[in-house]
Amino acid sequence: MKDKRILTIQDISCVGQCSLTVALPITSACGIETAILPSAVLSTHTGGFKGYTFRDLSGDMLDISNHWKSEGIRFDAVYTGYLGSIDQIEYVKKIMDDTLTQDGLRIVDPAMADNGRLYYGFTEEFAHRMGGLCGIADIALPNITEACFMTDTPYDGGPKDQAYVEALLDKVSGLGAKCVVLKGISFEPDRLGVAVRQEGKTSYYFHEKMPRSFHGTGDCYAAAFTGALMQGNSVCEAAGAAADFIVECIRKTIGDDSHWYGVKFEKALPGLVKRVNRG
Repeated sequence: MKDKRILTIQDISCVGQCSLTVALPITSACGIETAILPSAVLSTHTGGFKGYTFRDLSGDMLDISNHWKSEGIRFDAVYTGYLGSIDQIEYVKKIMDDTLTQDGLRIVDPAMADNGRLYYGFTEEFAHRMGGLCGIADIALPNITEACFMTDTPYDGGPKDQAYVEALLDKVSGLGAKCVVLKGISFEPDRLGVAVRQEGKTSYYFHEKMPRSFHGTGDCYAAAFTGALMQGNSVCEAAGAAADFIVECIRKTIGDDSHWYGVKFEKALPGLVKRVNRG
């Protein structure tokens, strides 16, 4: 199999184990050459830290992409994470058009909401524009909250049954996404998982539900999924491998109360690499 080269576009939170500081090592460990395009630089992530610094890099994004275009640099996939503005969403669309190979994949993690709420600074208009980005994606990776905001679906924090999940998958697919991996599915109190909608069919993958959640696990999931997929695993195989990786990341972290800001993904990487590496 030909070696793959991908580009990931998201912010750098220098401390906090999220965004590019997890995306680059995870996809690289999976054996995939990974280029980065930072959308912003923060001293820490915004979940629990105070007084963090922030520098918007929107003005550099197209210049960087134009240089790559002039050099003939192309990518087999572009995968996006946290984007800080509507302008960046539009830039990403152009960057994908300009830098992807003919059969290159568009992988979009909407990274804007959880637990029924948008992240700080985001609006419903932003969510709708993110829905447009997911609409041109080969694979969209929303959680339930993000899927609700993108499709104007009321969010109910209670248990979700299969009919609800299938209807939500219909709506996200209706935006135009060719394949949807919906995260945070639970039909039983002690089980959590993902639903994959591909070519009109839905499959599920469930695992043990961990007693705690941590910052950055969505970013780790998207990176592990992309790394597994680009190694030749199917969408369903990649979705399951990424889910199990997150469980292991949490297991490696859960006993250390001082490590509240992210997961110790480094300690779980050997298992992921062994599972997904085919080249």
